[in-house]
Amino acid sequence: QQITGINAVFFYAPMIFEQTGIGRDASFIQAIIIGITNLVFTVVAILFVDRLGRKPLLIFGIAGIIISMTLLGSSFKNAEYTLTTESIAQLTEIEGYEGLNQIEGITYKSDVQFKNAISDILGDQTVVKHQGTIISSAIDINPWLVLIGIIGFVASFAVSLGPVMWILFSELFPNRLRGLAISFAGFINSAISFTVQLLLPWELANIGNAGTFFIYGGFAVLGFIFVVAVLPETKGKSLEELEKILVRSKN
Repeated sequence: QQITGINAVFFYAPMIFEQTGIGRDASFIQAIIIGITNLVFTVVAILFVDRLGRKPLLIFGIAGIIISMTLLGSSFKNAEYTLTTESIAQLTEIEGYEGLNQIEGITYKSDVQFKNAISDILGDQTVVKHQGTIISSAIDINPWLVLIGIIGFVASFAVSLGPVMWILFSELFPNRLRGLAISFAGFINSAISFTVQLLLPWELANIGNAGTFFIYGGFAVLGFIFVVAVLPETKGKSLEELEKILVRSKN
């Protein structure tokens, strides 16, 4: 659930949107849209989880996550970064901005290459402080594709992995182990969430936006295969029936 990057997207959404060049205010508005999307599709999952079943929702939702992450990764991979005379002139609040004239007109195909270039000129601390402003002034990308990708990801997650995982916890484990099993699974879930959020700034700095989203999409592919091949449908099944499915015979 967490390794597909949901909390990383939630917490860093304004920064991701700002880097598309839409501006800080618009980025926060789009982050609000993400929150509303999450709420709406969580309600949709609650309404349909007993009608359609757990496994169909997971298959549908994870497929949507894969498509959304592919769209996001492709959008950033095809982005270009170029500082023009006009864009540099708008960065006067940044100390030493005149040095950016060294890379004026040079087009970078990777956000990592562009960040490294401006770091060499301005220094790491200045770039960290003003990174969003500099990147938004240089990037050439379709921000609508990024918005569609992130909204699609959040909607797909909210209708599947988000709520369905917790429902499965209450149905997969036998009564004698349920409390311990759910506690342990919840601990792993939180640990993975912490790790994903901790690594995101490093990934963006060293792997780039495109590579980061492709990694999340890759984990979603593994999850899709697991759900299709291994996970049983728990809808309408008793604990005894599920135990027969999940526990291998010792004979």
